[in-house]
Amino acid sequence: MSSGDRPRDLEAELAALSRAEKAAVVQRLALDLGNAWPGVEATPGVAGGEARIVRTRIPVWVLVNYRRLGWSEARVLENFPELRAAALVQAWA
Repeated sequence: MSSGDRPRDLEAELAALSRAEKAAVVQRLALDLGNAWPGVEATPGVAGGEARIVRTRIPVWVLVNYRRLGWSEARVLENFPELRAAALVQAWA
């Protein structure tokens, strides 16, 4: 297999994963990338080491789950007063 085939093979493998498995992959990538996104960080021992909003203990996966439940950004911000709109945008990224 050439290295040019790898992205296509990876895409096929990712497409075959369940939503939960895809979420686990995203969480793992977020940890591996460290602090690649401003406003989001992962620190061992804080919020279970999960990717979280900087200066909070709000894991990104919690916000994503609320979004899946149909919560608007306004509702999320209303329920997490320490969260800023810019940080929420970073969480979606």
